[in-house]
Order: sequence, then C-alpha cells, then structure tokens
Amino acid sequence: MEASMKITDIELYSISVPLRTPFKTALRTVNAVEDIIVKINTDEGVCGYGEAPPTGVITGDTSGSIIAAIRNHIEKAIVGMDIEDFEEIMEKLHKSVIGNYSAKAAVDMALYDLFGQKWEIPLYKHLGGSKKEIITDITVSVNEPEEMAADALDAVNKGYKTLKIKVGKDSKKDLQRMQAIRDAVGYEVDLRIDANQGWQAKEAVKVLRQMEDKGLMIEFVEQPVAAHDFEGLKYVTDNVSIPVLADESVFSPMDAVKIMQLRAADYVNIKLMKCAGIHNALKITALGELYGVECMIGCMLEANVSVTAAVHLAMAKNIITKIDLDGPVLCSENPVVGGAIFDNYRINMSDGTGLAIKGIQNLQKIN
Repeated sequence: MEASMKITDIELYSISVPLRTPFKTALRTVNAVEDIIVKINTDEGVCGYGEAPPTGVITGDTSGSIIAAIRNHIEKAIVGMDIEDFEEIMEKLHKSVIGNYSAKAAVDMALYDLFGQKWEIPLYKHLGGSKKEIITDITVSVNEPEEMAADALDAVNKGYKTLKIKVGKDSKKDLQRMQAIRDAVGYEVDLRIDANQGWQAKEAVKVLRQMEDKGLMIEFVEQPVAAHDFEGLKYVTDNVSIPVLADESVFSPMDAVKIMQLRAADYVNIKLMKCAGIHNALKITALGELYGVECMIGCMLEANVSVTAAVHLAMAKNIITKIDLDGPVLCSENPVVGGAIFDNYRINMSDGTGLAIKGIQNLQKIN
C-alpha cells in the first residue's frame, strides 16, 4: 500500500524582485514584484510551493489579506489532510473563506505541486501534457507613442513575434500609440491590445473602428470596458470586427459560462489569481472546449513560482491557444531554482515532478 502524505503545516514568506523597467497600465505603475510565497510541508518531508501577488486594484487582494486568509482560514481547513484525498482538500480550500482568490490560488498550486510529487509525474503530464514548448507575447507598457514604438522594436529585435500593447488611458492618443508601433515594427508582428477596462463601450467601438480603418491589423482587444459591464462587453464584441478577449470580467467558471452563453466576448483570459487556482482554471478550459471558445492564459506581475503553475496548465490544454506569461521576463532576476525556463519568448519546463521547482532564493519568512 502507498504511504500517505499528510499536510503538516504551511509556511509563508515574502519575496521582492525588481522589474527591469516600470510596468505601466491604465490602472497602475509598478517597479518591483512583491509577492507572498506559500510552502506547504508534509510528513514525508516533501514540500509544495505556491505564490500570490497582492494586486489590490484588480483582485482586491493585499499582502495582509492574503496572509490572514491563509493563517486564519485555509490553514485550519486543510492541515492534517492526506494529499491522496485531493478533491476533498479542494472542497475544503474553496469553502474555507469567501473570495480571497489569490490566497486560494497560491495554496492550490502548492497542493498540485505536492500531488505531482506524490505520484512522481510533472504536473503538465498529469493534466494532459499536450505541448513541450509554448511561446509567449511580451507587454509594452503605456507611455508616449515614441517611447512605446522604441520598446516594441526592442522586443521584436529580441525575437518576439507577438506584442501586447497597453492602452486605455486616452483613446485619441491610443490611436497614435498603435500607429507609431505598427509603423516601427511592420506587419510581420502580431499586435494585441489591452485596455485594462479603460474605455466606455461606445468609445471603445469608435477607437477600434478607427484602428480597423487605418489597417492596423489588431489581433484582438483585451477587456475594453469595466469588468462588471457584460452588456458593454457584448456591445463592443457585436460592433467591431477586431476580436474581443474578456479578462477582468472572468473571475470564476460562472463568469466564463455567462460570457460564453451571451457571446459577450470571442476569447476568455484565464489567470490563476483571478479564478483561485488550477482547480477552477481547469473548469474554465472545459467550458471553453464545450462552447468552442479559445482561451488565453495570462498572469499578473508574478515571479516564476505561480507563472510556472500557469505554464504547466498551458502545456496541458489545447484550448489554451494564446500565451501571455511574460511576468518572469519583465523581472531583473529569477529567484526560483527549477520550474519554467524562459528563453525570451520561448518557455520550456525543467525536469522534475509536480511543478519541478527545486527551491527559491532570497525569501523572507513571515511569522
């Protein structure tokens, strides 16, 4: 009979990784990744890792709330349980506290890490294992048009074939931004734009039609309107030929169902921090398969722990056709030993079971 693997305790750490350059969107400016690292220990001496970025402006989760949710609710619900009872652990995790998706996501990926290690299989193979390598886009922060054009050209010179351009601060200037970038990089490069909820529905239709008329060849537009505005999202989707991707509108499988049934968007963006981890992300991929809606996998500003979990999911599911996992590339260093390997736009996985993470450097313990 297999030996059991029981959860003994959860350790929390903070990590700080400076960005190469400031990350600017319609919602915020960030200079460093400041995340919470979760380490779940077991009686077998095996540990699993997870990570949660405090992205209050998007998820509502702060460092304090992530720590409190794990210490006061999640830890009490799952410590002592056996990793073999995986479905029951997930049920207790999700029922332990309302919301707090980032905290749940960090614990969820550490549990999947342990599950893979228990059965001595890389997580992506356990989940479906369809791909050996994936290709990510890279984000160009919102700045003046000339600076954005230079940043875009720099990315193309590094080999990136797909750029994600942050817009949404000023629709008139957004048109100038996209024209400058397209002029700089030519038409062999795919441009996708992310408005981060920055436009009103009619404003979005107006500016997107202008981009169509100028022949800017936009692959898709991400979250043009406010997260809660499903009707506005559908209005944009119905009134422009540029495909629309729902991001902040999709926090849960229930949100995904609603958007897919309404045909409120052409694509859906999965982020582990929004949907509370891999367990729910798998439900969204299943819905995508059911409704014929392709998915993108994205990340917040995260280091290589949680992005590694997202890479495993992306490698496992064919319905995930678009990859936006550039968080670690935007960082000035990588504190993670093992996990996903980033060679600019190419992402591969190092050898190992579970998440294949061997260790994490420069951690500060949270008591």
